[in-house]
Amino acid sequence: MKIAVLYIATGKYIVFWKDFFTSSEKFFIPGSTKEYFVFTDATEFEFSNNPQVHTISHQKLGWPYDTLLRFQVFLKAKEQLVNCDYIFFFNANMQFVQTITAAEFLPDGKTDDGLVATLHPRFFNKPREKFTYEDQQTTSLAYVDKSKGKNYFMGGLNGGTCKAYMKLIEELDKNIQLDLEKNVIARWHDESHLNHYMIDKNPKILSPAYGYPQGKDLPFKPKIIIRDKNRYGGHDFLRGDNVNRPILRSIKQFFKTLLGK
Repeated sequence: MKIAVLYIATGKYIVFWKDFFTSSEKFFIPGSTKEYFVFTDATEFEFSNNPQVHTISHQKLGWPYDTLLRFQVFLKAKEQLVNCDYIFFFNANMQFVQTITAAEFLPDGKTDDGLVATLHPRFFNKPREKFTYEDQQTTSLAYVDKSKGKNYFMGGLNGGTCKAYMKLIEELDKNIQLDLEKNVIARWHDESHLNHYMIDKNPKILSPAYGYPQGKDLPFKPKIIIRDKNRYGGHDFLRGDNVNRPILRSIKQFFKTLLGK
């Protein structure tokens, strides 16, 4: 059994990789063959010479495209991915903390349709009206009608059999590109498109134990934690967010004008 692990770590996000890899090797379906596909702009990083680790050159796209276009990014490794039995994407700041077995994690293709999705830790116990589905009915292909939807899934952990997940990747990449052609970006980017896709699917559903925010108190025993980015400089620092740069330039220009420079 060969499992492809998809991992995006551009810029400062590579700081999370070492602990992700070592914890995955220890806890994630021990005994399986795991192939790691690391999409990064780093030229050297821990375990990059390991034969299980495949480095795919990928530059930062800027916010929100670093998340919005992740399905397009995955297609860079399409020829290699199709040789795997299962494919899973994990957010960069995830870390395995308990043993995860194949039986509890992998889809069986009988009671599910070959996909795996994880309940969002913010919404697992909330009513449907609280879910943050895409609501741009006339514009975005991620739109979810108010009469539909029983679960809200996080964007940071999903996957399935090679066949089922490659179909998901290709369809969501297509839908996102069609949205962009209309200058439309869904409310929660790739997560919005993922939730739209799952509306008429029957995925194996993982609890928030597999996406447990560090420091939170949820009624689950953590299997995979989501490490607190604030402990590593915060979202803007890790992203190297370009959104604030125009504001910074305006402030600098203001003071230059004020000082007559």
